[in-house]
Amino acid sequence: MKQVTATGQTVDEAVESALAQLSTTRDRTEIQIIDEGKKGIFGIFGTKPAVVKVTVKIDPVEEAQKFLENVVTSMGAQAKLDVVRNGKNVTFQLSGEKMAVLIGKRGQTLNSLQYLTQLVANRFSDHYLNITVDAENYRVRREETLVQLAERLADKVTRTKQDVKLEPMPSYERKVIHTALADHAKVKTSSSGSDPNRYIVISPVK
Repeated sequence: MKQVTATGQTVDEAVESALAQLSTTRDRTEIQIIDEGKKGIFGIFGTKPAVVKVTVKIDPVEEAQKFLENVVTSMGAQAKLDVVRNGKNVTFQLSGEKMAVLIGKRGQTLNSLQYLTQLVANRFSDHYLNITVDAENYRVRREETLVQLAERLADKVTRTKQDVKLEPMPSYERKVIHTALADHAKVKTSSSGSDPNRYIVISPVK
């Protein structure tokens, strides 16, 4: 955390001095006035400088972005990183070569990158941020695949009247399955096990 204490004839001058030392702007800092100062007689005798403490505010999204960029580079991938902020929801969209390395088998590497990036972001944030890390729109394609899988397995359960257990999935993928079959008249879904091995069971409605 960058922080300086600065003085000036007025509070504004002290603040400007601190901002210059920190090479930042007022909107990216927290300003604490330690002493408002005193002009003194004729502006000369008894003059007391204003004292302020200026602290640079850490942007959790920027910290998460730096972390993700460093990890991606260390993995040997040359990726462009676009950031989309929507309130507490933040998406990091990766594009470029060797995206398969970042995605991994069934998105496992991408899920790990997302988990770690979310930890970094929330370590620096004073409110919870929901982080999504995507590569070449893999998440959208994966969601479409999961919906098709859910419908196919629901048909199987309807025919056989037997439960079907799916492979372990992260919470957001389980949510896709639950949502896809929420209005299905002949099957119901439930989750079982504990993370990271929590999985969905599709069962016939009796």
